[in-house]
Amino acid sequence: MMGVTGVLALGIGLASCASGSGEEGGGEAAAEDITVGVAMPTETSERWIADGEAVESQLEEAGYTVDLQFANDDIPRQQQQLDQMITNGADILIVASIDGTALATQLENAADKGIPVIAYDRLINGTEDVDFYVTFDNYTVGVQQAQSLLRGLGYLDENNEDTGLEDEKVIELFAGSPDDNNTGFFYQGAMDTLQPFLDDGRLTVPSGQTDMDTISTLRWDPATAQKRMEDLLTSTYDGGSKPLDGVLSPYDGISRGVITALENAGYGSTIEDGLPIVSGQDAEIASVKMIADGVQYATIFKDTRKLASQAVEAAKAYAEGSEPEANDTETYDNGVKVVPSFLLESDIVVQDNITELLVDSDYWTEDEISSGVAE
Repeated sequence: MMGVTGVLALGIGLASCASGSGEEGGGEAAAEDITVGVAMPTETSERWIADGEAVESQLEEAGYTVDLQFANDDIPRQQQQLDQMITNGADILIVASIDGTALATQLENAADKGIPVIAYDRLINGTEDVDFYVTFDNYTVGVQQAQSLLRGLGYLDENNEDTGLEDEKVIELFAGSPDDNNTGFFYQGAMDTLQPFLDDGRLTVPSGQTDMDTISTLRWDPATAQKRMEDLLTSTYDGGSKPLDGVLSPYDGISRGVITALENAGYGSTIEDGLPIVSGQDAEIASVKMIADGVQYATIFKDTRKLASQAVEAAKAYAEGSEPEANDTETYDNGVKVVPSFLLESDIVVQDNITELLVDSDYWTEDEISSGVAE
């Protein structure tokens, strides 16, 4: 593990690479002498493309050299990319892992060379050789996913207060990829929020599928989610002839797969004409258009520009030989250590606040939302 001593050694090492400032001991390392390796999981999700580009551009604006690699959800490929970054002399690593348990060898190598590792949005598990974690408050994201579903079903108002609605409704549940550490936090936050409504009988899950292992979706794959929804409709809803009121979905790609299955089974093409309430996450442009069009009910907006900024701030701290600022030192236990973390806030997006949250913040333009395509 690289603790404070290792961090200070890194700072001293980087400083020694800098051109002399004329003062005893030399000056700080020039930013262009520092290389930051950035490992992202895939380019199949627009969310991760945006993350990679945001981290890269902000690091370059700060003057650092950046080695950005996408692994296309291939674990050996990500391992090889990290090995190559270390071999090529990366000074700092920012890693969004595919499988949070698969990088121990690479991180041990990084630690041996005094390279600090910043886990990006996905915690890296089973190793002491991860130094910092930047993410959103993932338990709260799960709470918000469930709150958005409950709002759409009429059980909560816009302030997330119980409306007193006594109608009994049926839902089905989806979770994220079992090898992504965030999945457990999303699931727990959502289930803790739904449980009172399940306990009092207002909500039921007719399939009986509620445990995380059963409802998980490997690699967050939309096609996998669509197939599972189709199987549920066949096994539990007579192919679509029985009512279904809502679906908890933890990611917009999964939401779109679920909605496709529901539309094909005849549940309608919009919420107004009978399509069940479906939640989401990541404010992907295709899903934002569907929310605007009354098809998908909600998504969770995690402003990746802020996440990228926090990762860059952590990298700057390590480059200067200091420790990044953490606002959570208790929550994220990777099985070996509690990783110091910086948590960001997220927002529920529904049809009525798209402009306020996404357009006014310059995340998406009105034209992009209208077309459903990022420009």
